[in-house]
Amino acid sequence: MKNSSKKQVDCVEKLKVLADETRLAVLELLIDSPKHVGEMNTILGLEQSLLSHHLQVLRRSQLVVRSRDGKAVLYRLAPEVEVTTGKALNLGCCVLCFN
Repeated sequence: MKNSSKKQVDCVEKLKVLADETRLAVLELLIDSPKHVGEMNTILGLEQSLLSHHLQVLRRSQLVVRSRDGKAVLYRLAPEVEVTTGKALNLGCCVLCFN
């Protein structure tokens, strides 16, 4: 596979992941700062298992990373996801803007 084709496939896969409004909401929450799972759950008002599913999808897509913070789990945007001016994320293949 040519390098440009691989980039296109990666972009398509990221956009498929971001077609879900809950996953978009999670990314928007993480723009300003890392958040604990409980914090995100309170803001989004989701079942714990549903939020965990969405976070797993975002991790597999390399859009977020997690770390232990004592007994809690802290999520942040992956290093490859650059926060640009305003509320926008450079995903490498496109820029996602939040209003």
